[in-house]
Amino acid sequence: MKKFLVIGNPIEHSLSPKLHNYWIKINNIDAIYDKKKLNENELEHLILEIKNKKIAGINVTVPFKKAVIPYLDRMSHEAEKTQSVNTIFLENNNLIGHNTDINGFQLAIKKLNFEIQNKKIFILGAGGVVSSLVFALNKMGVAGITITNRTKQNAENLKKFFKNLKIIDWGEIPQFDVIINATSIGLNKNDNIKLDFTKVGKNKLFFDVIYNPKETNFLKIGKQLGNQSENGKLMFIYQALSAFKLWHGISPEINEEIIKLLD
Repeated sequence: MKKFLVIGNPIEHSLSPKLHNYWIKINNIDAIYDKKKLNENELEHLILEIKNKKIAGINVTVPFKKAVIPYLDRMSHEAEKTQSVNTIFLENNNLIGHNTDINGFQLAIKKLNFEIQNKKIFILGAGGVVSSLVFALNKMGVAGITITNRTKQNAENLKKFFKNLKIIDWGEIPQFDVIINATSIGLNKNDNIKLDFTKVGKNKLFFDVIYNPKETNFLKIGKQLGNQSENGKLMFIYQALSAFKLWHGISPEINEEIIKLLD
């Protein structure tokens, strides 16, 4: 039986095992998918277990999407460009790092029927997933991307890879059409992003990368102010589908049953 894992810290909120094990079962694959909380000093040993064929593949979540890179033999074009890896597998005895977050985000936005081309984007956060969002948004032809982060230097570091970014201080609210919460603020139900959105206007898109809980306080505020609000569930499902296809060579169907499974 093949073994797959999602690793991160925290990891309790992850619904990856629920989704992957469902797909594994309906496709009659002899495998199991689990989650594992790690500290950074345990990363190398775990990744070597893929090389030694004890683990068939891993998904990587916060805060290890960059930290895993030194242990890989090769990266996909998307992973290279974003310096962010969320899926690892063995190919011809080489450890390959891939980034399926980009595709996941693009497909999620398309499903929302929200016209994102030529729109102004405002991103909260500068962590592992943000480079993937920026890469995808540039591909989708947005008008401009502004980023703010509590530690401003982390946001400034992204400019090494994406010259077109505008960085502003935490607390400033620029004009935007789409705002994305890519921080971890919201993983706990009582979390509040202490920013004032009362003057942003209506008919914007408030998008939260977090999918569990399914409605963060950030999304509640967006909705109360007359905006469209969407959590990261579709992005999560589509990035998982891409990883599943890389590992098993099967593209599972996404239907209402999958959506309900993750509620």
